[in-house]
Amino acid sequence: MRWVLRGKIHRATVTQTRLDYEGSITVDIDLLEKAGIWVSEKVFIANVTNGNRFETYAMEGDRGSGIIALNGAAAHLCDVGDKIIIMGFELTDVPIKAKAVAVDEDNRAVKEFTY
Repeated sequence: MRWVLRGKIHRATVTQTRLDYEGSITVDIDLLEKAGIWVSEKVFIANVTNGNRFETYAMEGDRGSGIIALNGAAAHLCDVGDKIIIMGFELTDVPIKAKAVAVDEDNRAVKEFTY
């Protein structure tokens, strides 16, 4: 069994940081669906802007809103405007094709592809 990338939202822009909120990352549900990431799934976050890397879980944001909000303790690891990569992984014994979604500065999907 190996951990393999299953879904990725590439270079999303952080729109909010909310310290006084339950810990997680809130993501526009359109982006979660396109990347195949489930609500409440553990995700790995790589902050392209400052190099921080951490795990949290995905929460559903309003459809079409473009929201990418770091909540609770994770809000200390990102600033509004930072570019991040949101990744979901799967433990499997067979190769799979990962879904990836590249977004623009407003967190709108501009390209969908698989690896």
